[in-house]
Amino acid sequence: MAVADLERTRGTQCTIAVWHYPYYNSGEKYGSYWPIKPFFEALYKGGVEMVLSGHEHLYERFAAQNANGVADPVRGVRQFVVGTGGHELNKLGTPMANSEVRIEGVWGILRLTLGEGSYSWRFMPLGGGAALDSGQDVCHR
Repeated sequence: MAVADLERTRGTQCTIAVWHYPYYNSGEKYGSYWPIKPFFEALYKGGVEMVLSGHEHLYERFAAQNANGVADPVRGVRQFVVGTGGHELNKLGTPMANSEVRIEGVWGILRLTLGEGSYSWRFMPLGGGAALDSGQDVCHR
C-alpha cells in the first residue's frame, strides 16, 4: 500500500483499513504492535478515516489521531480494536493516550453504518441488549 494509492481514491466517501494487529492497544496480554507504524502513517497521510483490527480479545475505541499518538480530530485515523469473538477474552491494561472506550469480558460485534459523508458505529453484545458503545463522525474527504 502506498500513500499515492490512497490518494487516488479521493472523491470517495469514507475509507476504512482492516488488519490484524492493532497499532494502538491498551490490552494487557499483547499491547500495541509498533512495527506497523509506517502503515499507520500511510493511512494518516492518505486520509483514511478508520482502521479496524483485532488480535487482542477485547473492545477498545481510540479517538482520531496520527501515527505519533497525537489527537487530530480533523485528519486523524480512528482505530477500533474488536477481538471479541472466537477465542478467550483478554484483560485491559493501562489505558493509552486517546483511548476513549475500553470494554473487556464481553463477546460482541461492531456494527458500522456508512452514510453520505459520515459514519456511525455501535458495539453490540452477543445475545442482545443495548449498545455498549456508539457514536458517529464525518468523513475527511
